[in-house]
Amino acid sequence: MKKISTLVAILFMAITFFNSCQKLEELVPGGGGGNGHLQLTKTYSSEVAFKWMDLQMHLMLTNPTPVGGTPSIRLFAYPAIAMYESVVPGMSAYRSLSGQLTDMPAMPSTVVGAAYSWPVCANSALAAMSRDLFSKATDANKAKIDSLEKALNDSYLMLTDTGTFGRSVKFGKAVADLVFNWSLADKSADANAPYTLPVGPGLWKPTPPAFAPASVPYWGKNRLMVSTSLDGIDPVAPPVYSIDPNSDYYKMMKEVHDASLTLTDAQKAVAIFYAGKPGSPNYGGGAYLSTLKQVLVQENPQLDFTAYAFAKVSIAMMDAGVGVYKVKYQYNQERPVTFIREVLGDATWTSFVVTPPFPDFPSSHSTLAGSFAETLEGLLGTNYHYTDHTYDFQGEAPRSYTSFEAMVLDIGDARFFGGIHSRYSCTEGAKMGRKIAQNINNTLKFKK
Repeated sequence: MKKISTLVAILFMAITFFNSCQKLEELVPGGGGGNGHLQLTKTYSSEVAFKWMDLQMHLMLTNPTPVGGTPSIRLFAYPAIAMYESVVPGMSAYRSLSGQLTDMPAMPSTVVGAAYSWPVCANSALAAMSRDLFSKATDANKAKIDSLEKALNDSYLMLTDTGTFGRSVKFGKAVADLVFNWSLADKSADANAPYTLPVGPGLWKPTPPAFAPASVPYWGKNRLMVSTSLDGIDPVAPPVYSIDPNSDYYKMMKEVHDASLTLTDAQKAVAIFYAGKPGSPNYGGGAYLSTLKQVLVQENPQLDFTAYAFAKVSIAMMDAGVGVYKVKYQYNQERPVTFIREVLGDATWTSFVVTPPFPDFPSSHSTLAGSFAETLEGLLGTNYHYTDHTYDFQGEAPRSYTSFEAMVLDIGDARFFGGIHSRYSCTEGAKMGRKIAQNINNTLKFKK
């Protein structure tokens, strides 16, 4: 009798275990293949990341302005986070950013003991994020999103069993859905809410040739990725407004005017290079995504490092963008063109590159460059050689650098010789960007 009871108990446990496994696999399209060894993210190439970076740049260049008219950095920051979260379970030394980034929800868990194809996870996440963030894309661009996702999946299906493939697609999509829903509450939709322009001597006003209204005046109120990223970053204030020729303010603005009268071909070239793509306001910070991708291709890392670097750089730049617009609209400093026309008396003067429709101090491009350089120096070192081919498609000569700091200085020159910023605005902006990135480096923990 005792033997029979024991056999019944064993049989019951076996049936229970079988049913539990069956229920677990019912969650996965394609059923129960792919259990066993969990292949690490570092065993895969970065192909999936690089191809989606290329498409993201194309989408930023060719689509309508996003909701709220927000800077393009936002359009690659959230996909970068989604990609990282979709592959980090396969990175044993790294952790999720949930609980560290502001209000970021918990991410879905992988099935214990089940195999995942991390490129499939990333492909699913990036495709979903692209559809969500570019919901107003042209039909042609929507087709490009579908086509890239399918082409990559077709290649992965040849190397992956159906169970692992289905499980991976579902996981990547689940991550993307959570990240996108989280993005909706960051206040970006209010970036261009109605704004009352302050009026007074030295304050910003619409500038030629378009005399457009202030752009993204509330971007500085956007939710930060890292809540402490702006702690202690206040730049040294610019010189006090004055029309006295002996004052620092007058000299600062006159320097811009004087430089514009003797621009060399080299100075014009750098100004044009960093002016972005003509007629495409969405690109803006998208140029940094191009540079990052080129640097990563040069390094040729595995998928784990690319996911880590893409997320880290994007988070730093996102908060640098929020920080610089917060400070811009605190000072509301006029652009050089206003002072040059109204005080220096050169009534028809115009900047060499088009002056953007928001206040001068500090330079947003220099601030972004500072955060970009600070983060990449931590990843790749201070003396890093690369050539930037971002604007080859416009027929512009590439620019070569021996360090990321050299790029920061080049961007400062570009904005100054372009006639849209004072030297001071660029110098202080770069310092502020670096401080923001340092705050993030000191707070945000990617490794366990």
